[in-house]
Amino acid sequence: MRFLLWVFVALLVIVVAGVVYLMTANVPAPTHHVERVIPNDRLGH
Repeated sequence: MRFLLWVFVALLVIVVAGVVYLMTANVPAPTHHVERVIPNDRLGH
């Protein structure tokens, strides 16, 4: 039971750290335009 508590706490810390990183990181927007042609066969109609 104690092991599961440590695993839960470790996962919680990792998730919180990831959320804080995503909220504070200055990730730049894409700089180039991407245009891809999708054939009609792949649309499923």
